[in-house]
Amino acid sequence: MLNKVPEVTLYFWVIKILCTTVGETAADFLNTTLGFGLNGTSLVMSVLLLVVLFFQFRARAYVPSLYWLSVVLISIVGTLITDNLTDNLGVSLETTTIVFSVILAIVFAVWYAFEKTLSIHSIVTFKRELFYWVAVLFTFALGTAAGDLTAEYFNLGYLVSLGLFAGLIALVVVARFGFKLNAVLAFWVAYILTRPLGASIGDYLSQSHDDGGLGLGTTVTSLIFLAAILGLVVYLTVTKADRIEAEGPTA
Repeated sequence: MLNKVPEVTLYFWVIKILCTTVGETAADFLNTTLGFGLNGTSLVMSVLLLVVLFFQFRARAYVPSLYWLSVVLISIVGTLITDNLTDNLGVSLETTTIVFSVILAIVFAVWYAFEKTLSIHSIVTFKRELFYWVAVLFTFALGTAAGDLTAEYFNLGYLVSLGLFAGLIALVVVARFGFKLNAVLAFWVAYILTRPLGASIGDYLSQSHDDGGLGLGTTVTSLIFLAAILGLVVYLTVTKADRIEAEGPTA
């Protein structure tokens, strides 16, 4: 296979944040606005994700539309995993944050033990792609728990949480380019942090004024961000600006 993921460019991070925002607002839209309920939304989104991932795994190279659709859906499912644990089962946000941190660390450890690399430039085998998507799923679940923990449990509010996670990402950028932090480590830390950043943006735009938001609603917010994602994916499909060469199985 050719490499199955895009190059890490500015486009990558912009679309990633847009996807995480949609993950937050779309889950709320289906759950509350359309009345699917948490269980119904979880079932529908999980089935859609499995269908899209089936075609993603069958592809022999990176396909922008297929890849980013997978990210949008896995963002929603990752959000719903945390929501189900906290709302349906009563698991505290502190516990889910710790548990998902441990699970993600185990996923990375097992991935590295088998493949000797966590680089996304080497997603050229089925096993590596499987590890990649499992890791992505739990980054979204962890990011949701951490974002809700700061915004709701610690009562920092959506705007303060947005600034907090944006600042943490800025520190990662400084550490990477100013102090030569390992590129793979910097990537995955930033990847995790973009989830609560995107969720804070989505909540700030969609929630009511009484709850500290701008009151745009989940429908309008979701449509705006989905349109932005679609426009960028079409651009990347045409220009191929985010294609990378495979490093090979032993990279």
